[in-house]
Amino acid sequence: MDLAREHDLDLVEVAPNSVPPVCRLLDYGKFRYLQSTKEREMRKAQKTNTLREVRFRPKIGIHDIQAKERLVLRLLNGGAKVKVSVMFRGREADHPEIAVKLLKQVNDVLSEDAKLEQPPKLEGRFMSIILAPARVAPVTKPNTKTASDESDGIELEHAEAENT
Repeated sequence: MDLAREHDLDLVEVAPNSVPPVCRLLDYGKFRYLQSTKEREMRKAQKTNTLREVRFRPKIGIHDIQAKERLVLRLLNGGAKVKVSVMFRGREADHPEIAVKLLKQVNDVLSEDAKLEQPPKLEGRFMSIILAPARVAPVTKPNTKTASDESDGIELEHAEAENT
């Protein structure tokens, strides 16, 4: 304690369960600040798996289906998983084959860009599937050159020299 006061630091107990307890001399305010900045950076770097939902009805029109398929595609390209649901009302629930057909159609249209993560499942008044992005877009560095790019540049330089 005297040493901590002398250096104007805090005495922090690091391992209280060990014998003898382990303590450290440090500026506790600075320590807390550094920890909070590290946690903030970790949250920024953390990838969040978002699940978005797009709802259909059994009596939906063809053009409405196409518009919602484009919406699902846009969400998948954004990296989100998409829950595609068909909502029943009243007697519509007596015909689940209509919903299965609709969900299969959406899955077939988006099969290149999405993979089926959950097959059609009836949950109360909703029948739904979950689609996940088929592939993650590769991250490329904009200023990298390959050997073929460099050879093209050399050929262009020779061609410009011959033209002058």
